[in-house]
Amino acid sequence: MVGVAILGIAFGALLANKLRSGLTLLGVIFGVTSVMTIISAVEGMTGAIEENLKALGPSTFMVGKMMITTSHEEWREKMKRQPIEMDHYEAIIEQCRSCEEVSPRTYTMTDLKHGAEEIREVGVMGGKANFIKIIDMEIAQGRFHSAEDDFYKRQVAFIGDDIREEFFSGVDPLGKEFKIGNRKYTVIGVAKARGSTFGESEDKFVVIPLSVFHQQFGKRQRGLMLMVKSTSVGNIDYTMDEVRMILRSQRQVPYDEPDDFDMLTAESAMDLFNQLTRFFRMTLIGISSISLVVGGIVVMNIMMVSVTERTREIGIRKSLGARRSHILLQFLYEALLLTLSGGIVGIILGFIIARALVGMIDMDISPSALAIFSGLFISTGTGLIFGIYPAMKASRLDPVKALSYE
Repeated sequence: MVGVAILGIAFGALLANKLRSGLTLLGVIFGVTSVMTIISAVEGMTGAIEENLKALGPSTFMVGKMMITTSHEEWREKMKRQPIEMDHYEAIIEQCRSCEEVSPRTYTMTDLKHGAEEIREVGVMGGKANFIKIIDMEIAQGRFHSAEDDFYKRQVAFIGDDIREEFFSGVDPLGKEFKIGNRKYTVIGVAKARGSTFGESEDKFVVIPLSVFHQQFGKRQRGLMLMVKSTSVGNIDYTMDEVRMILRSQRQVPYDEPDDFDMLTAESAMDLFNQLTRFFRMTLIGISSISLVVGGIVVMNIMMVSVTERTREIGIRKSLGARRSHILLQFLYEALLLTLSGGIVGIILGFIIARALVGMIDMDISPSALAIFSGLFISTGTGLIFGIYPAMKASRLDPVKALSYE
């Protein structure tokens, strides 16, 4: 009951000084908002990247001449490597016992045409019939190309939703023709829309049989990328070791030399992304925290002024029997009420601003427990840290001197 009464006194004191309380609240709101904006925006972007990487599946990994490079020197070294060829793919198919599915994939950018309409710089992929079994790509209409399509080099295409919308809006696209370069292709299937990431559409693509791709575009300099699906999630490390051994043997890599190819899982790609962005994220949060420190200093200064102005009040309350702990709690409650209220408003504003910023690059975020608890912890911590000194000073006042204070 005493605690509730003290809380009521603290709340009344804040209401009695609306302008002062409002200015203090504003400082806390700015600080928490800036920190929350960074946390929410980073979480949103990280979540979107994780969602994209999930398309690989937890039991799938990629093998290629060069997957990720972090420096120009590393890029130059990897460019000297021999590309992944079809004989490497065939060796894995024959020898890898823990591989459930293996599909080569190659890629290029080119223009598409349909009558007078044209779409520039579209990603065209070539793959085997089992390519769709390995990656998370849903079929909205029709079908994916078959092994027979690949064997007989049929010029058929599985298109993304952007291509359907641009070329065949309002009509059934199945059986319709369009050109990739100067060759005609027949639409046999349409992928389910996947949206966009960082402002780049994930539905602007075409997949054609690998044999047709090689016939039209030839072999690419970087060679093939192999998509490999293990028999189970728990078996993926063993499968990667098995594929590594087969490729090293095929490519005649000496036992004391490193791999002349890269292997990448969704988990390792996410770990690398977090490593590359960790310093950037911490720097942004550190810079935004400066405003929170400033807000905390404002809280402490305002509370010190409040203690000075209410010295006689403190003396009267002590003379009537109030303990040091009661005075301490009163001023600590005032600081916590200010910072917690500012924290709640700051969390809401920070999330709204972050959502607007991330929305500019066609991504979406939702409130996470981490962001909400971080905001509440930061605001409450600010109240405790910067409010404890004024509260302790108030509780230590001598009642006789406080009563005689002018």
